Amino acid sequence: MAQGQVFDVPHQQDAPTRTLFVGVQNPKALVLLFPGGGGMLRLKDDGSMRNQHTFVRSLAQWDQYQIAAVLVDTPYDLGDLRRGDRRNEDDHLKRVGEVVSFYKSKTGLPIWIFGHSMGTSTATYFVNQLNEDSKKLTGIIIAGTVRTALLDDRVRLPVAAIHHQQDECKGTPPSASQDIISGRPKNYISRFEVIEGGISEGDVCVSFAYHGFNQTEPEFIKRAAQFILNQK
Repeated sequence: MAQGQVFDVPHQQDAPTRTLFVGVQNPKALVLLFPGGGGMLRLKDDGSMRNQHTFVRSLAQWDQYQIAAVLVDTPYDLGDLRRGDRRNEDDHLKRVGEVVSFYKSKTGLPIWIFGHSMGTSTATYFVNQLNEDSKKLTGIIIAGTVRTALLDDRVRLPVAAIHHQQDECKGTPPSASQDIISGRPKNYISRFEVIEGGISEGDVCVSFAYHGFNQTEPEFIKRAAQFILNQK
């Protein structure tokens, strides 16, 4: 996995939001990565973790595109579609805003939010707020989108949605990504990307299934990175 530096972003009097920053030489942008499931990576002080989410497996691949990457952890379980989605709660969205502001101040780079699976719920809820924190973003990418995710038409940010053609998870059908893009106003920058190939192992809703772009990570990151770099 890519070597990075841990930064704890303060949150009121509560536990901070832990992040893992992987810098690159001459960066052109920075992407904030919000994983799916309950969102807990359990990042240790040295940046290590046992989690093998798609974003963790592909973390080193952003470097070739001169894009800095940040894994964003959560100190508590954010739930899922079966157990209840907590990603629209004020505390979580404030934490996202604090992370956006922290890295915008730290780097001065264009900041992108990228959510996978349940992380697409975080990304869309956050940008739909249309507040000062969300306006610091340059764009949004969603992948393996959950069927409950929606984007407000007032969100004018460039949007890319990436989905595996063979995603069999009932909570994340390919139509969830496609519908968001097809529903965007025609004058907005929007793109739907379909990934093929790879292999599927285990539960169809986990990160080693087609849902998690297993063994297509280079193409997965390439599509996202090219969309980011094409936006001026």
